[in-house]
Amino acid sequence: MGKVAIIMGSKSDLPVMQDAIDILKEFKIDVEVDIVSAHRTPEKMFDFGKNAHKRGINVIIAGAGGAAHLPGMVASLSPLPIIGVPVRSSNSIDGWDSVLSILQMPGGVPVATVALNGAKNAGILAAQIIGTSDQTIQNTIIAYKESLKTKVIESSKDLK
Repeated sequence: MGKVAIIMGSKSDLPVMQDAIDILKEFKIDVEVDIVSAHRTPEKMFDFGKNAHKRGINVIIAGAGGAAHLPGMVASLSPLPIIGVPVRSSNSIDGWDSVLSILQMPGGVPVATVALNGAKNAGILAAQIIGTSDQTIQNTIIAYKESLKTKVIESSKDLK
């Protein structure tokens, strides 16, 4: 079974990142959550990025607002897939600074980037990555996507 680390730059990011935690727990994927600031705890970030794969982590979801360097900096240190969640924070310029900071990575240092405050999609993407080598998780994703389809069909019927 896979394991996902969810990190964020500060505790104020937790309300957004909780969506990733919740969906991964729904899919029965082990989750490790921590606060790792690229700017305030660079040594911790360095250690985390260099060693997460040695601790059994399969995918890292990194949420950050404002300058949003955390996902990219961790991606520069880790061999694992990194999913960046731009967070609209109090010091953010409508969230665009966060989006662009995570999205515009240089060649060789990829970060998969979801929508502004899109932590739920980050969790789903992490589960899909793990599902490529874990049939149980893949089956859970298939059932989840079917449930989305069913909800739309039921909503459509309710309108008629």
